[in-house]
Amino acid sequence: MAIASTIRPCCSHLHLSQIIPKYPYHFSKSQKCPHRYEVVAQAASTAPAPHPTFDPVGAGSATPPHILLHGLKPLVFTPLLPFPEKTRNVDPVRHVPIPRTESVAEREAWKLLKQSVVNYCGKPVGTVAAADAGAFKGELLNYDQVFIRDFVPSALAFLLKGETEIVRNFLLHTLQLQSWEKTVDCYSPGQGLMPASFKVRAAPIDGNADAEEEVLDPDFGESAIGRVAPVDSGLWWIILLRAYGKITGDFSLLERVDVQTGIKLILNLCLSDGFDMFPTLLVTDGSCMIDRRMGIHGHPLEIQSLFYSALRCAKEMLTFNEGSANLIRAIKNRLSALSFHVREYYWVDLKKLNEIYRYKTEEYSQNATNKFNIYPEQIPAWLVDWIPDRGGYLIGNVQPAHMDFRFFSLGNLWAIVSSLTTPKQAEGILSLIEEKWDDLIGTMPLKISYPALESDEWRIITGSDPKNTPWSYHNGGSWPTLLWQFTLACIKMGRPDLAKRAISTAEKRLLDDNWPEYYDTPTGRFVGKQSRLYQTWTVAGFLTSKLLLEKPELASILTFEEDLELLEGCACRLSRNGRTRCSRQAARSQLLGNCA
Repeated sequence: MAIASTIRPCCSHLHLSQIIPKYPYHFSKSQKCPHRYEVVAQAASTAPAPHPTFDPVGAGSATPPHILLHGLKPLVFTPLLPFPEKTRNVDPVRHVPIPRTESVAEREAWKLLKQSVVNYCGKPVGTVAAADAGAFKGELLNYDQVFIRDFVPSALAFLLKGETEIVRNFLLHTLQLQSWEKTVDCYSPGQGLMPASFKVRAAPIDGNADAEEEVLDPDFGESAIGRVAPVDSGLWWIILLRAYGKITGDFSLLERVDVQTGIKLILNLCLSDGFDMFPTLLVTDGSCMIDRRMGIHGHPLEIQSLFYSALRCAKEMLTFNEGSANLIRAIKNRLSALSFHVREYYWVDLKKLNEIYRYKTEEYSQNATNKFNIYPEQIPAWLVDWIPDRGGYLIGNVQPAHMDFRFFSLGNLWAIVSSLTTPKQAEGILSLIEEKWDDLIGTMPLKISYPALESDEWRIITGSDPKNTPWSYHNGGSWPTLLWQFTLACIKMGRPDLAKRAISTAEKRLLDDNWPEYYDTPTGRFVGKQSRLYQTWTVAGFLTSKLLLEKPELASILTFEEDLELLEGCACRLSRNGRTRCSRQAARSQLLGNCA
């Protein structure tokens, strides 16, 4: 894959037109980008505003700025308030909150997280994937790189602690990498593609073989197993950008031309027209956290949940102007259609399963009940007895004549966080997790997927992948990094007790086992056979979970509530024949009923 592969850090006296070329733009494969993003702020303004600081425990007094969003009304973003004192232990004499004593595991985790920080030109820009990257059979692979998806829990841990510089640097440097020309075998993928990861390395300075400088070397998938582009990277970047803005109040960053352009590039790539008949995002296998062949190609739930969340984030952050009006309109239309589609066709509980069991097939009609021509024989034997009387979940994939009934944790949890589900469905997912605790949590939270593919299914679907053997890695393995997303969903739904129970299960084992990447066996009893130790997102996921439980009001930097405007925009109203049942109407009536 031929690609502009480095960023050189040094240059001064740049004009804004040199730094932010007219859209669209990219650097050719023979060029290096001769600037650092700090220069952008200097060139954009002769008197830049001071970088805001945020203390998540202390109280701020600065008046938050206004930012005009999607041209409808001026909306005030407020840096989040300090944790209410009444829910903390308070010193009876000084009447100030008593700091919580960190556990041994927390102190060790903070030490490891800070040791994992990667610096570029003397400033922090991310965290490596694992501290013992080359310890397993001498294979370095890419565990010494900074991954966008892996850095998200690290970024949140730093933000919740009030350390914002590393997150700001990360957002801007990865944004710069987005704009490069990318080609593989004479073909160029979409311009808005974000890298899966990047690495800081030393490179000789042009014309001086004895001198070196630091450069950023990104991977857009050209080195990945299977050469798959990371679809989720851009979605995570948008989600993290909103979290950074909400917690710091640094809205000058969100309003920058390069940042606004970066958001638009990602969305243009995701919203581009194609042959698909559905509002869900069509991707190939291995394009998200499950980055190996696992039979998730098509419309996997994980991508749809992140896509929906990123669209809602972008809807808040995009400034209204002549060039963004059509994009904002497209976002609203897609949000409405996507939420209806997932709520209606991905949801399974005992009642829905019985309905599928009685489906008629080969229906040729606009009023067909079995719209995807699903054959009842697809219902797996394990699900018949596994589905509880109370609760349900969003299945892994829906395509013509195919439903993937596996439970995928990340997709279900993020659907709760972003309100892709109805409130009732969100409650049902947590009820199912509680009911099936031994299967989905076990001795180490949290199953990435359930159940595992075994025997012929494993051979056919994974291609006999030796790393994704049954109950290992992505095939039913237990991933402790998912703790922070579980905690986030539990806080949103008012069930922090479930999160505390899961964290308590994991805490001592993680410390004793040296923070592994994943665990094997149906209940997560063994450290994964190829698991790296001191895995950074395991460490960061644990810390973020602890911080969210300590300051649950800060969960709002990532969560969304039901949007009544989207409920009003139900696509089924455009149907000539109408619909007699609609998840949108049920959600609206339930939400208004709860508020009454």
